Amino acid sequence: MPKSKPNPVRNGNRSRAKAAAPKARRPAPRSKPALVATGQPATSSSSPGLPSGPKPQPAAAATPSRGKYVYCIINSDKPLRFGSIGIGVDPPDVYTIHYKNLAAVVSDAPLEVLDSTRDNVLAHERVNETVMHDHTVIPMSFGTIFKTHDDIIELLRSAFDAFGDVLNKMQNKLEFGLKVLWDPEQAVKDVESEDDDIAKLKKEISAQKGPTYFARMQYGRLVDAALQARSERYVSSILAELRDVSVASRINKPIGDKMIMNAAFLISRKHEQAFDRKIKDIAGRLDQLTFKYTGPWPPYNFVNIRLKLEPA
Repeated sequence: MPKSKPNPVRNGNRSRAKAAAPKARRPAPRSKPALVATGQPATSSSSPGLPSGPKPQPAAAATPSRGKYVYCIINSDKPLRFGSIGIGVDPPDVYTIHYKNLAAVVSDAPLEVLDSTRDNVLAHERVNETVMHDHTVIPMSFGTIFKTHDDIIELLRSAFDAFGDVLNKMQNKLEFGLKVLWDPEQAVKDVESEDDDIAKLKKEISAQKGPTYFARMQYGRLVDAALQARSERYVSSILAELRDVSVASRINKPIGDKMIMNAAFLISRKHEQAFDRKIKDIAGRLDQLTFKYTGPWPPYNFVNIRLKLEPA
């Protein structure tokens, strides 16, 4: 089935502690992971104890140093390697960094803000898709880079409970995308033929010899309202039919005048084939609509974690 690209860590500054009195030495505070460059993975204020803050400032592009690019978080207490599939002209090895039973899937990368070129974005997606074949993943957004191995350990340690909770909830679940489109011109013809008030007003406008401005304004309002109601009926019907084979759904804003539905569905692996069959059945019956069905993806639309990190 064809795939399209999905559309998918906030940071807070830590105030410095004042110097201790000469006769009362205190243990040094644990450092926060240094985030060098980042996009934004899905985030939510619902995660306790992990408030958000300002975005980090990117490191200077000219630095020759290497950092750690993070693709996703998984459950694993054993070191894993996924091959030379990482981001870069010469794809680096992708491997895991661990804290207890959590693992970050990473590759070495320059300490710089990566351009969101097609090749880079596809490489990011390729790694996540490879990992999700055998693991439940928390996907990180494109461009998330930490300075050191220890910073990754601190990320996993500081968000251990939040990551663990999300991984438990997302266990053996996948995301699928569904976009539904119609022909706007045909949709207008349909409402004109089905709505008596619209049909009558259209005839009156055609018969008038004088100015028709106000009549056309009224016609436009009636048509817009009828199209909105028609599209909502389609969406409501489709969602109702998919409810039994999905764990959750998220409705995103349609793009353009042809799209009437832009949704993401969280599906249990064991119901993947049932969901696929249901989509095909609905598309076969509603042949006046075009269905664009993509996946499986990591649960980009359903993972929300807010992290507190110190920018480099």
